[in-house]
Amino acid sequence: MTPPLIPGLTADEQALLYGKLSVYNQARASYKEAGAYLVVLPRQGHPAYTLWIYSPLPGRQHIFYLCELSADVNEALRMASALCFYSERRMLLVEYNAKRMQSNGDDLIPVGKYRGHFLHEILSIDPAYLVWLGYKFQPRIPKQERFAHIARIYCSVHADVQRAKARRRPAGRFLGKEGDRLENLRLTVTHVRIEDNPYKTQVRGGTPFFYVRQVLRLTDAAGNRVAMSVNARTASRHSCVLPSTEHAYRPGETVEIASARVARTYMAGGTPCTRLNYVKLAAPSLLPPKGR
Repeated sequence: MTPPLIPGLTADEQALLYGKLSVYNQARASYKEAGAYLVVLPRQGHPAYTLWIYSPLPGRQHIFYLCELSADVNEALRMASALCFYSERRMLLVEYNAKRMQSNGDDLIPVGKYRGHFLHEILSIDPAYLVWLGYKFQPRIPKQERFAHIARIYCSVHADVQRAKARRRPAGRFLGKEGDRLENLRLTVTHVRIEDNPYKTQVRGGTPFFYVRQVLRLTDAAGNRVAMSVNARTASRHSCVLPSTEHAYRPGETVEIASARVARTYMAGGTPCTRLNYVKLAAPSLLPPKGR
């Protein structure tokens, strides 16, 4: 198979890229035995590289679409290898072949709650359903038998992705040890949850007064995860409702912290997370905005 010319790259750049791809494929199984992942070059109307899988299993049309990658070849290969690195399948750069890559409807789900959807659409949202289609679904006609074969191919892709996730090291690090004092943190809010503070909520004269707190999840510039709580200074008449006098944090908002202490460190879903307490927010700048 002659490797295709990659648009936008010089001959030397292409030689370097194909050399790296050759190293990646070393010790992997032959595509005639295990199949291969195909990174398909952009084409008219599709400016991005796309990821497909070739399998020798079905009797006809052996190539099936997986997902879109990047318009940059190096980033596209990085994305594809991150998904498939621990697979025994090789990865090949190929041109789009309309005859072999156009769907004939064999990968359309014929039954159940996802009827009319493509298998590649279900791969990312409900892989357990793919397992049912591949190994529990009872075909009644030859076309459905081929469909079950294709579902098992997509199941094998999911297994490769899960293998890569299991081998991947946890992202991020702890910001310090319990009791450490941290200064000058710049964090971005990723999630906000409002809850009642059970230690401060009280009933006065038969009227409940709820002191709520905002539980924030944040990240720093390096992607390290942080958690902290911000207590409301005034009471609310309703449970889990922030008073209008309090600042309501929103995802995407930047939080400047002058100082804080590490309350504890823990793992959340395999990712290091640092919980802060004694948080002192930085004073807002008194300088006028630029351009005024």
